[in-house]
Amino acid sequence: MVKIGTNSTTPLPILCHSVNDFHPSGILTNGDNPLAYPFSLLIFHLILVIAITRTVRFLLKPLRQPVIISQIIGGMIIGPSVLGRSKWFQRHMMPATAQFLVNNLGVMGFMFFLFIYGVKMDPGLLRKSGRMHVSTAIFGILVPTMSVFSVALYMRKNMDAELATISSIGILTGYLGITAFPVLYNVLKELNLLNSDVGRTALSTAMIGDAFGVGTVVAFEAGKQGESRTENALWYMLCLFSLMAFILFCVRPAMVWINKKTPEGQPVDQSYVVAILLGVFVMGFITDMLGIAIANGPLWLGLAIPDGPRLGATLVNKSKTIMTEFLLPFSFVIVGSYTDIFAMVAADWSSLSPLFVMVLTGYLTKFFSTWIAAFYWRMPLRDGLTFSLIMSLRGQIELLLFVHLMDKRVLKPPGFTLLVLMTTALTATFTPLISILYDPTRPYIVNQRRNIQHNPPNAELRIVLCVLDAESINGLIHLLDLSNPTSTSPLLVSALRLIELEGRANPLLIDHEKQEVPQIYQWTNTINALERYQQHRGVFVKLQYFTAVAPKQSMFQDICELSLEQDASLIILPYKKMLSPNLQVLKHAPCSIAILVDKGLLEITPLGNSFRQCRYRFAVLFLGGADAREALVYADRLIDNQDVSLTVIRFLSHNYIGDDEMEKKLDDGTVTWFWVKNEVNQRVLYREVVVRDGEETIAAIQAMNDGGYDLLIVGRKQGINPVLLTGLSEWGENEELGLIGDYVSSEDFSGSASVLVVHQQILRG
Repeated sequence: MVKIGTNSTTPLPILCHSVNDFHPSGILTNGDNPLAYPFSLLIFHLILVIAITRTVRFLLKPLRQPVIISQIIGGMIIGPSVLGRSKWFQRHMMPATAQFLVNNLGVMGFMFFLFIYGVKMDPGLLRKSGRMHVSTAIFGILVPTMSVFSVALYMRKNMDAELATISSIGILTGYLGITAFPVLYNVLKELNLLNSDVGRTALSTAMIGDAFGVGTVVAFEAGKQGESRTENALWYMLCLFSLMAFILFCVRPAMVWINKKTPEGQPVDQSYVVAILLGVFVMGFITDMLGIAIANGPLWLGLAIPDGPRLGATLVNKSKTIMTEFLLPFSFVIVGSYTDIFAMVAADWSSLSPLFVMVLTGYLTKFFSTWIAAFYWRMPLRDGLTFSLIMSLRGQIELLLFVHLMDKRVLKPPGFTLLVLMTTALTATFTPLISILYDPTRPYIVNQRRNIQHNPPNAELRIVLCVLDAESINGLIHLLDLSNPTSTSPLLVSALRLIELEGRANPLLIDHEKQEVPQIYQWTNTINALERYQQHRGVFVKLQYFTAVAPKQSMFQDICELSLEQDASLIILPYKKMLSPNLQVLKHAPCSIAILVDKGLLEITPLGNSFRQCRYRFAVLFLGGADAREALVYADRLIDNQDVSLTVIRFLSHNYIGDDEMEKKLDDGTVTWFWVKNEVNQRVLYREVVVRDGEETIAAIQAMNDGGYDLLIVGRKQGINPVLLTGLSEWGENEELGLIGDYVSSEDFSGSASVLVVHQQILRG
């Protein structure tokens, strides 16, 4: 008891904690219980939550559940809903000291989560948003917000006193109207929809919603501050604008300077990285000290950092693992510790029903208002449904808001539990529906032939040339040159530079004729090399330039989309192990594909403003099937170049065992057409080899390899008689090259010939 004045006293709580050594002396030597020591207990908590989360993730994966569902369930298992029900667990595993450490680490996890997504977000995209994005975002926010606010006012008399305040109702209605960008990004990345049409639209719309969301949080905080005294709200706003001005006019220019100072391709100075990561804690401390929500500071700091390569990518890569794997699990332990299903069941339903009705109204109006907006802008029905489901998703930002409302005593455990369960149920239901409803590869399913074999004679050949790095451009340009562009059959080449998405969230597909390429994504030297080649070939070659910035696993979507738009007959891809998106392109491309394994012989030697030409020896390994026919037709185009000699070796099975009659007829027709056309051509040699199995096929290939070939052309695998490959299945390491393509590209195959693996378009319509 503490005496106040002369006549009154007030009780002050005093908490006593036993003080132990930081580490146990040993369970075997001294009988120490490691769980009685804070550090050991903290480590055990980390192991426990990660093990539980990963186990739940493994069990839910067949149900197409996103990672956040397993994280929420993992936190709930540790909390009072499951393990926390045990008194032994509460006493030994969740004492006050452990809870203190876990909660603080969990807050740090949320801080770094928002910092990373602040770095990835590009506020400049708000200026580029179209009318569809802006109107859809506003309509999808206003309708549920106003609906929920009306319902809340009607049921206000049944709410708890803290929840019934206008500021509390305002923040809840805002939450139900807004879809947070980081939530969508995580789910869309898991579903491989980031650079799909619906994914791009959803991300742009969500970013507009986030701008409203920041305003809602600020208004809520100001309202809560002003509930006691009006001047508190004024001081809050003054502190807020001062901090934002400091970030905008001091921090932002410093970050831009660091980004420009860092040379392209060089790492950011380690001292800058450490200082910025320390700045996350500094901003958290300042915002907490000023009474601003602690998560705001790290988010605003992240927004001040230029996204993309160099600084943005470095910060994301440096902090992503520690945040995702070690800090964020503690954040879900916080959520789980507040989630008490038994307390919710025991609570009076009359006190929870207003919250339940508000949330249900918000979810329904959010879905239907977004769907109506999509319908107004003539989005296809299935795409509109998918878009509405995506915009209704809930995740980490909502959980952080719930925790904040618990700290402010706006929510109690039963209400918190209800919100968490409804959030989990919504996301767990909608995410599988999205993956079922929307297939991003559906637009690439075409029923018309787009390949070299069926390209009209004396018509231009449209090619999408994929550039992964500057090192591969010489071989690609030389392959184009050897493709013999002429006045009767010119080349229309769409050069697509593929850049892995790092340090930013929004993927990009840039048409250089219509859009400006950001400085960090320019590839001037490569374009200059292509321009010099075009000048050499004149009007026979037309070049267009595109840049795609996308996650590695979804780069194929940009390649396929561009191929479809340009009505291409061939995609040329350089082979880069562990870097290329070739397998996905092979599965979904709307045209034929050629994969170039360049071993250095197909190099361009500049000579003045032209290219020095020399004689080349090419060979086609014709094993039959659609891919082999496509390879032979392409080789026929190459032989029109006077500096190319070609050997065609056709492999036939002994006694025609294993032959498919239809494929054999098509093969015979293509080979006959080729030989009749080139019979008198002294630069063409045709041979047939009969083999009994894969071992004889390999022996025949080795026998023809005299080390003098510059390029080997081979079909990938479609239609090959399996007898020709018997016993070779265990040899294949690179599926995208096929068994024979993989073999002649490997170090086991003597010689330095480059390899072109051809895959003919598969009709899927």
